[in-house]
Amino acid sequence: MPVAPTPEQLAAMRAALAQADPALARAHAEAPVFEWRLRPGGFEGLFRMIVEQQVSVAAAASIWRRVCDGLGAVTAEAVLARDVETLRAFGLSGQKARYGHEIAHAQAEGRVDLERMQALSDDQAVATLTALKGVGRWTAETYLMFCEGRTDVFPGGDVALQEAMRWADGAATRPNEKQAYVRAERWRPHRGVAAHLLWGWYGAVRRGEIRLESAA
Repeated sequence: MPVAPTPEQLAAMRAALAQADPALARAHAEAPVFEWRLRPGGFEGLFRMIVEQQVSVAAAASIWRRVCDGLGAVTAEAVLARDVETLRAFGLSGQKARYGHEIAHAQAEGRVDLERMQALSDDQAVATLTALKGVGRWTAETYLMFCEGRTDVFPGGDVALQEAMRWADGAATRPNEKQAYVRAERWRPHRGVAAHLLWGWYGAVRRGEIRLESAA
């Protein structure tokens, strides 16, 4: 059963990151205290991430409620018992409905076991998830962070993280995905905590709670 790091563990990891990389010191000093956002995992957790992609928070919540009401229990078997058109009636796009079927087939056929992913290393888990149609690297990495509590996974393709990294480094341009992964190597074995720290800093700046002259 995934366990989220405690507030004490997070505080210690944040301090270690700031000490290991002075570029994170300002973010550590200014970003609010955060809790690890652990969500339900397994098939339900991954399917929900697919459902919520590329829509607003409010729309995602509304669609997910309809999915839960329509399926009863969010399981691979329940998804496979409905055709694509039925899933679309819950508010899913045709593409997301097809991705749901693909993930459900993979789970039912044993190509992936989303209930026992913790036996795999981070790299093995990312590779297993991205082998599924509809699951990109960002989705795989955020699933492992938010649904399994893995603290050394870093979604380098996240634009908000890239922008916060630009601020931290005082750079003129954002790092691209490849550059972000390379930059984050310095933050092992707490890259997931670094991501949370940068997200918290980014959000506070965007909300106007922190003044950052270089923020565009």
